Amino acid sequence: MSQFQPFRVITPCSTANLGPGFDSLGMALSRYLMLSFAPSETRIVEYRGEILPHIPLDDRNLIIRVIKEAFADAGKKLPEFRLVIENEIPLVRGLGSSAAAIVGALVAANQLLGRPWSQEEILDRATRLEGHPDNVGASLVGGVVVTSWDGKKARLVRMDPPELPVVAVIPKEPLSTKLARQVLPSYYSREEAVLSSSRANLLVASLATGRWDLLSYAMKDGFHQPYRERLVPGLKDALRNACRHGALGVALSGAGPTIISFAKDPKRVIAYFESVFQKLRVPADVVELRAVSAGATVETVDG
Repeated sequence: MSQFQPFRVITPCSTANLGPGFDSLGMALSRYLMLSFAPSETRIVEYRGEILPHIPLDDRNLIIRVIKEAFADAGKKLPEFRLVIENEIPLVRGLGSSAAAIVGALVAANQLLGRPWSQEEILDRATRLEGHPDNVGASLVGGVVVTSWDGKKARLVRMDPPELPVVAVIPKEPLSTKLARQVLPSYYSREEAVLSSSRANLLVASLATGRWDLLSYAMKDGFHQPYRERLVPGLKDALRNACRHGALGVALSGAGPTIISFAKDPKRVIAYFESVFQKLRVPADVVELRAVSAGATVETVDG
């Protein structure tokens, strides 16, 4: 039997973009992926939580693939283990489920290998696998992250998360990230790029300084949300009207279909969203979340 101290990796989900911060801004949220590892004579994988029919639990599973690749890169033999996957993160809903899986798997592999990688190395590996650093960065370090990726190196600055409730509308029906990216234009006018970039800059400054009065304007976006409105029921109404019903700022979470908003009065915002989605007859969970400071953490477990 392979020998290592049993441990658990706890990784938060994330929201990305926050409006105009396309592929660069992310924030960790209070839904978690938990991976519990224990020595075993053979590999055993168990899953608890939402699972979609096409997600395998064998060597094709994303978590297992990432761990196997990490060991292959290190030239080490992968030990046998019992893995219990406990998932609170809705899948394919724009809340960074794949990013959390990648980060959780890399942190676990690092633990099994004796922790040879720095946090920066884990971020680079995660970004190469995910394709952009915003979700993986938030899941890895927590809080709000401002990131950049040039195809070779990921760079990240972390800020403490805002002490504001976050209301999330999570539709039951998933949305393919591939489809959500296909509807985006190949080019933007200079005027469009300058306006959305300036709003992203203002958004970072607003979050850093607590200027919540600027969020409704700073979270307006021209990079992706206008093109995804037809794919996401309720998004058009939310972007135009949510701030009239108590939201401080509203955005599509990642590629969607989840919609998030900051709110001082979350009950009022929840009532608004419930009304909108009931009228649309679109099944969705409207929940209050919180932005979290902690990213992926490792806890040792008594054997």
